[in-house]
Amino acid sequence: MRADLHVHSYYSDGLLSPEEIAKSAAANGVEVIALTDHDNMLGCGGAAKACAARGIKFVEGIEISAYEGITKIHTLGYGLDKDCTVYKSFSKELIAGAALRAEEIIYKLNKNGVRLSMEEVKKEQRVKETPIHVMHIAYAASKKGYGTPFNIFEKLLAWGKPAYSNLARPTPERAVEVIKACGGFSSLAHPGRISLSKDELIKLIKRMKACGLDGIEAVYSAHTAIETAYYKETANALHLLVTGGSDTHYPSGNRKIGTPVFYADGALAEKLKI
Repeated sequence: MRADLHVHSYYSDGLLSPEEIAKSAAANGVEVIALTDHDNMLGCGGAAKACAARGIKFVEGIEISAYEGITKIHTLGYGLDKDCTVYKSFSKELIAGAALRAEEIIYKLNKNGVRLSMEEVKKEQRVKETPIHVMHIAYAASKKGYGTPFNIFEKLLAWGKPAYSNLARPTPERAVEVIKACGGFSSLAHPGRISLSKDELIKLIKRMKACGLDGIEAVYSAHTAIETAYYKETANALHLLVTGGSDTHYPSGNRKIGTPVFYADGALAEKLKI
């Protein structure tokens, strides 16, 4: 089945509604969709209904923004039981941690001449119950005339920039353990974007596998053909399954739903219960 297992909505830092995601999936010939918003699963109910109305199989998902020190190690989780006590506790931690980071970022922005309040940032959240994302801060600053959201992120909010914050981030091992404890399937997101050497990354993947990692997102919108082949070989060598996704956030651009083309094989379909 043609699948896109990495899609974001406005329940995190995307601009698409669950309904728009389902509509785009149907238009692009995608048969299976996973909604993987950052650090929450609150959009999954609406997305499941929208997909069902169009005959699209839906997988509940999440992308946990885990970190190895200063290195981003995003971890995808599929099929978690949202009523699991481990997930409920972890979700509260993620929301509280996001609020702490937002406070620190706003403090640093104010010190650097960007006048912004928490109230202005919260207005950018389409769903108030979700964790505050750094892009909510970028959008709020942009509305006050400090530049485009992406320029603000690159100049002020990215790693090494004046208002960067990495407070209260879970480790990749913790992310995998939570997913596993709640009956889910975990996959390392976009390994080609991880700023570690190949040797360091392989060591990390092995550590994550020891905690229950199930797959690697080898097929990804920003991977080159060489990277795709390399990570497929890596997954095979480590007895992990291959997942794939677009990482769609917006209705336009080169990360449209269903790009690149990815087909879930029988083993993956069984793990995802589709």
